[in-house]
Amino acid sequence: MGAMTGSWWRLPDTAWSRLPGTTWSRLPVGRRESRQDVLLAAVLAVGMAITTVLYGSSGAYDDDQAAWWVSALMVLANTAPIAFRRRWPMTALVVVALAFVGTQLLHVPELFVVNFTLFIGIYTVGAWCSDRVRSEAVRWVVIGGMFSWVFLAIVFGWSMPTSLPNDDGALIPPYIAYSLLNVLINVVYFGAAWYAGNRAWGAAVARHELDVRTAELAVERERSAAQAVTLERLRIARELHDVVAHHVALMGVQAGAARRVIGSDPGQATASLGVVEQSARTAVEELRRMLGTLRDGDGSTTGTDGDAPSTEGIGRIAEVVEAARTAGHPAGWSVVGDERPVPPTVASVAFRIAQEAVTNVLKHAGPGARADVRVRYLTDALEVEVADDGRGGVRDTTGSGLGHVGMRERVAAVGGTVEIGPRARGGYLVRAWLPTT
Repeated sequence: MGAMTGSWWRLPDTAWSRLPGTTWSRLPVGRRESRQDVLLAAVLAVGMAITTVLYGSSGAYDDDQAAWWVSALMVLANTAPIAFRRRWPMTALVVVALAFVGTQLLHVPELFVVNFTLFIGIYTVGAWCSDRVRSEAVRWVVIGGMFSWVFLAIVFGWSMPTSLPNDDGALIPPYIAYSLLNVLINVVYFGAAWYAGNRAWGAAVARHELDVRTAELAVERERSAAQAVTLERLRIARELHDVVAHHVALMGVQAGAARRVIGSDPGQATASLGVVEQSARTAVEELRRMLGTLRDGDGSTTGTDGDAPSTEGIGRIAEVVEAARTAGHPAGWSVVGDERPVPPTVASVAFRIAQEAVTNVLKHAGPGARADVRVRYLTDALEVEVADDGRGGVRDTTGSGLGHVGMRERVAAVGGTVEIGPRARGGYLVRAWLPTT
């Protein structure tokens, strides 16, 4: 503002005050910011004292200069509020604005540093006040007061044309040029203070929102990691259940059969023990393959079964049926429709569904219960059905239910549906529909 006696700025677009994050506060400030403000106030006070002495020595205001003690008080009034500018920004601005006016009304010979203190006051309100409505109001009151003052100064200057240079040959009359220069300087001055304050507030809000999003992402990463661990544990548990349950159940049935006939039919007992041995070897082999895949980390931890440790094909369902027959359960096996290649994931799920359902027949349907296994090739799907006739005596309903959970999870992983439950005419039914396209 130089030696101008007032200041004015026009109303900006109200969108400046509509920055996001109005519920967030930068206040209160910490000790570090408070120390910085005190240091800034001290530097300004020293600078203002020096410029006041220099302006006074140069004859500013001539014989109308304020007394030295008045100048000292006004130096303190202009700079001391800066020490509290971020703690009480609006109060500091009002005090600085009043001191700014008082400095010139009392003819204190200082026309330089005083412009910095007012600029800092306006900037701080825009940069630190969380109540954006009040910050707008306070800044407009200050600017409105400065506008009124500079308007009066312009009118007073027009009433004293002798105080202006001669306008002979001037492109623009001196009083008009003087008025326009006052307006232009103050528009730039207050516009810069307003803009800089709002930009600082917007940058602080952006940093705050970035910190919030970073914290949310960190929480989300932890949650995702925990979910991944849980899914992996479920997958391993499902694989272990599929690998172990069937073979252990088959070994139990065969061992029981061997025990019952070992005295009367040694040949049958030997055959049953042979099945136990073969089932044990198969279980160990599948466990070895599963653990090897887990150690290799082949990316099969997503919870799907596309490349799970056992990618058994539909052809092995016949082996499951044969094992049930060997265990003493009548079992039927049929394929409906034209056989065709299906995705490995679907083949794996189909085999595991049949294996688990047949295992449940061996474990729960009672001795002698018949199991019928049927695979249907539909136009766009594969249907696997395992049913027993319920003629094995009282059904054993004890169990963990993990087998049913595993079947539902596997079917859901490939986008299919599964029906599990008792049949109206007796027995139990498991029917899975697996899409192949």
